[in-house]
Amino acid sequence: MRALLVAALLFAATPALAQADGAAVADGRYQAVLGDCAGCHGDDLSGGIALETPFGRLVTPNITPDRDTGIGSYSAADFRDAMKTGIVQGKALYPAMPYTAYARMPDKDVDALFAYLKTVKPVRHAVKVNQLRFPYRWRFLMRIWNLIFFHPKAPDPASHSAAWIRGEYLVNGPGHCGTCHTPKNMFGADIKPILGGALLQGWFAPDLTGDAQTGLGGWLAADIVTYLGTGRSAHSIASGPMTEVITNSTAQMRPGDLGAIAAYLKDLPPAPGNTHASLRDVERMKRGSSLYQINCSACHGLDAKGQGPLVPPLTGNAVVNQADASTLVRLVLAGSQGAGTKAAPTRPAMPSLAWRLDDRQVADILTYVRANWGNQGTPVAQDFVGGIRAGLQDGQSASK
Repeated sequence: MRALLVAALLFAATPALAQADGAAVADGRYQAVLGDCAGCHGDDLSGGIALETPFGRLVTPNITPDRDTGIGSYSAADFRDAMKTGIVQGKALYPAMPYTAYARMPDKDVDALFAYLKTVKPVRHAVKVNQLRFPYRWRFLMRIWNLIFFHPKAPDPASHSAAWIRGEYLVNGPGHCGTCHTPKNMFGADIKPILGGALLQGWFAPDLTGDAQTGLGGWLAADIVTYLGTGRSAHSIASGPMTEVITNSTAQMRPGDLGAIAAYLKDLPPAPGNTHASLRDVERMKRGSSLYQINCSACHGLDAKGQGPLVPPLTGNAVVNQADASTLVRLVLAGSQGAGTKAAPTRPAMPSLAWRLDDRQVADILTYVRANWGNQGTPVAQDFVGGIRAGLQDGQSASK
């Protein structure tokens, strides 16, 4: 009789347990969206994507539940250690895996993510992750790095709205926006201004502060929500690595979370020390004006106001005004295709102009664009364009 009673209780409990497991997996799937796991580890999460760093190459690992080449041997505690301490099974990780941001995540969210990862299809894919130069390939150095630079803490929520608190967490926690948008010191650690823009793999991730020229000072919160949800806004169209972030992450976020991110970003003050153009080379401006009319005005317009949602304006465009013109040069030389999302499936594209413009012509056009129509970007040097062109010809990584 006792055995029958125990069996009955277990049978009754099974649906509830299954429901709880299903909820954890669903929550974990959303955590993977917030963290943009597919952006670095690939659609099947088997890794193998090369990240070019100032210290050499890192290749993203396999995070499927394959026991031999993935994380199938991890316990929940192992995974939590990897996400929140940067050390797993005695091995120190490199902060290209942004545990410095993931450390902000509550254990329940990390555990849910692990529950989800255990349900994805195991893929047997061995990856040689550490391809860094000497001495950076010595992992024990990361323990010293952690002691010096890894001190996670949340801001004081006092006087902030619930939306701001959620947005700050998403941006600086699972979203790890600072991994790309915050400048780094010579050791690869974040420095101020936080979210002030940074060069990464040949692209300049733009300033997200409230600067009216280089940042989001001229954007409304609704513009940010639209951009993150569709890959475009009245001010700009996503390009380069950001197209992947839009597709894999922000376009799949809940509207409330996008609104929270916008609330936080709109509260950031302008980054100090941004340099805006003050002097113009008259001859360069004349050359640039002529070249712009021939090569650019058909799409962007003589007034540089663009054409609706598919051709962005160049007036007041934060990408145009960044202190570092790397992204702008890459767009002219290599072209770009924007994100395609459920809300905006058409992928706006810009063709490559490298075949018809030499380095001086590109520099002159961009110098003209960056100093006209109220833009205040600094001039672009011919040898700067040449360096980026050479990198593109050598197959320099164009993605995250």
